[in-house]
Amino acid sequence: MPEIRHFLPDDWSELWAMLEPVFRAGETYAVPMDISEDDAFTFWVEKPDCTYVMLDDDETYLGTYFLKTNAPGPGSHVCNCGYIVGEHARGRGLASEMCRHSMEEAKRMGYRAMQYNLVVSTNLGAIKVWERNGFEVTGTLPGAFEHPEYGFVDAHVMYRWLS
Repeated sequence: MPEIRHFLPDDWSELWAMLEPVFRAGETYAVPMDISEDDAFTFWVEKPDCTYVMLDDDETYLGTYFLKTNAPGPGSHVCNCGYIVGEHARGRGLASEMCRHSMEEAKRMGYRAMQYNLVVSTNLGAIKVWERNGFEVTGTLPGAFEHPEYGFVDAHVMYRWLS
């Protein structure tokens, strides 16, 4: 059974090995495709409230996610997360497992809802996973994401109450 735990500084090289190909592909995250390792560290580890890693029984890194407040002040009861499953570990239900873990962590931290701000419409696997975990598309942003293969595609806002 995979373990999910808080990020430790020694985890970074393995996380960067997972994050870099996803960011370079430019298909799912609104980050520059040429993002530097330092900027990726800031985005994934320093800016969020917390970052988690998922490890297999043999300590192989399987995935990671971050959790942060979506908006300050009156919106601070809603959190936001980003997830990445390593290429070698996809198709095993790990994104769902991290999603469920993140919802429990968010509730523990006092959040009342979770929002995904920019779910790329061509990322059908992610949309299916989030819907299976109780998220709904609450809005669609026409042409909000510039996909390297398909050009300007829609992006969804997905939302779920936690309480």
